[in-house]
Amino acid sequence: MTYSQFMALFPDNDTCVEYLRQKFHPDGSACPKCGKVTKFHRVTGRAAYACQYCRGQVYPTAGTIFHKSSTSLQLWFWAIFLMSSTRCGISAKELEREIGVSYPTAHRMFKQIRTLLGQDDEQLSGKVEMDETYVGGKPRAGSPLTRAEHMRRKTAVFGAIERGGQVRASVIPNNYTSTLGQVARKYVLPESTVFTDELAQYVSIGQTYKAHHRIRHLSHVYVDGDVTTNTIEAFFGLIKNGLRGVYHSVSKQYLQNYLDEYCFRFNARVDGQPIFWAILDRVEKAPRLAAQ
Repeated sequence: MTYSQFMALFPDNDTCVEYLRQKFHPDGSACPKCGKVTKFHRVTGRAAYACQYCRGQVYPTAGTIFHKSSTSLQLWFWAIFLMSSTRCGISAKELEREIGVSYPTAHRMFKQIRTLLGQDDEQLSGKVEMDETYVGGKPRAGSPLTRAEHMRRKTAVFGAIERGGQVRASVIPNNYTSTLGQVARKYVLPESTVFTDELAQYVSIGQTYKAHHRIRHLSHVYVDGDVTTNTIEAFFGLIKNGLRGVYHSVSKQYLQNYLDEYCFRFNARVDGQPIFWAILDRVEKAPRLAAQ
């Protein structure tokens, strides 16, 4: 989606509210108050619509990430547009400059938007590559820390990718066999053929799958027929280059949210739908707040 297309669709706040109204309370649906099939009419001066029968009011933003936000709904949509129109994302500091909000507001907006980008529960199958990596940057020149000490300060990340399909990534506490086995079972079906490097922990993990092939990186072998982990390593490269180039540094506390964003971007590459619409499609109402 281009800027001109965005402005044609959402030129003001009212069109954004109307979009959510059509999504959650389309004409011809049942009124949540009286239960009658009705049309909803905009309440003057409020971001609310009233039932034509009981005059009960519904709020399209209630229960969504926009709930009780003092920021214009058009600015929320614009933030989603900016996030979706860049390859590697956009920082909260850049959003602050783009839409004219404070940094805490921009940070909260992105944090809320990323809650929509959680990874699907569907497990991977077929030929699946698995690997782990560490996020945390390189040691500074002259650092007194040893390599082992520096590695302990990094955050471990596990990733699995179905060839020609989707990817999953998760922050893990360590690379122990039990940890890797648990997350592998969560993401990959046992009927799959898995490809890993020669890390010893994958020996027992691979026994739980249909077939297990290992590539010998220590021998400087990176492709042997169709045995390789280059696809998952390329995805890790996308994550690290994006984090380094856009955000510079991400704390362990929020790293999973960024992994979800990068997985969402990668998995949306074959959908044929602009990421902007894919994100808006995920806007849902929390049951506890939807009736307010």
